Amino acid sequence: MTSLFRLAGLVLVLALGMSYCARAGKLTPAGVWVGGLLGVLIFLGSGFAGLALLGLFFVLGSAASAWKVADKRRLGLAEANKGRRTAGQVLANAGVAGLLGLLAWQWPPQAPLLGLMIAGSFAAATADTLSSELGNVYGRRYYHLLTLKPARRGPNGVVSLEGTLLGGVGSALIAGAYGVAAGWGPAGWWLLLAGTAGNLVDSVLGATFERRGQLTNNGVNFLNTLTGALTAGALALLVR
Repeated sequence: MTSLFRLAGLVLVLALGMSYCARAGKLTPAGVWVGGLLGVLIFLGSGFAGLALLGLFFVLGSAASAWKVADKRRLGLAEANKGRRTAGQVLANAGVAGLLGLLAWQWPPQAPLLGLMIAGSFAAATADTLSSELGNVYGRRYYHLLTLKPARRGPNGVVSLEGTLLGGVGSALIAGAYGVAAGWGPAGWWLLLAGTAGNLVDSVLGATFERRGQLTNNGVNFLNTLTGALTAGALALLVR
């Protein structure tokens, strides 16, 4: 009976989320179905706690993208396609979490570690989204990450102190949600570091390979979330 209730809850949550994303124009039709599939994989590995992290990332990212969007459009910094995310973008931001969910489902003894890594991937994705979307609004001085020379806001690899701090807030929110579900402990600090590491790697890759056309933005975002997941997992293993 418990399994039936969990299945019904999963179907209800995914149906509501996918319907909202389609009706509100948050995702393309393909993005809606890819998001639903990844939601199933995350649920299989980490239950409703994993789905909650996915939902929190989506809400924070959507809110940050929509915040002062008129100003971003005026400055040429708004997301293309009116912020409507494609299947590729969904995979770039949540594909690592989906793969980890599948691994956790097939490898139950390691599910707690893999669940932490799922949270690490979302900490990195949230940090990147908030730092770029809100940093372009609230940043005062912008610098090229590698040269530290002043730069105009917007291009890949350009960062601001305000944006970096806001990215840290995003990681902290994911860490807090993870703590509510899994219990409070040092994992919160690991996730904060994981999000920061992923965000840093994202900026470095953006300043180098993406600017040269050797990596797409989706590729950079995927590596960002992979860095967050691996950092969280490595920190957990180091203190065992």
